[in-house]
Amino acid sequence: MSMVTFLAHFLFILAGWTLLIKYVLPFIFAANEALPLTHYVMWDFWWVAHIALGWSLLNWRRHTYAFAMVVSVVEIIIVVTKFVYFLSAPEWTIWTMNWFVNKVFVLVCFVLMLGYFLRFAERLRYMSAMSTRGAW
Repeated sequence: MSMVTFLAHFLFILAGWTLLIKYVLPFIFAANEALPLTHYVMWDFWWVAHIALGWSLLNWRRHTYAFAMVVSVVEIIIVVTKFVYFLSAPEWTIWTMNWFVNKVFVLVCFVLMLGYFLRFAERLRYMSAMSTRGAW
């Protein structure tokens, strides 16, 4: 399996994990406590971008290299910023612990992706340039 394929699958796992800890488990917990179902939900739609990027990595297109680089940089900046704010006064609950662990894995994924894409930039850009597929 190539590193690009590994990263695509890592993104799919992250998306599923995010949906589970930010939506499914909070819905179940709130229902069990007879609270509104969205009471514990941590609204987040990055899982959509993760699925789109994973699909793009597996179905390489002209825009894939740029898409991966932009998402990687933006995700790293966002996660590091969230960590700075959270760790300045952490409030550890089951929800914040799940969020924190998830974000550690998100950070690892995108640092790996950015590093790999920078290291093999020439080859990956060539793949993008030679792609006969359209934008989507």
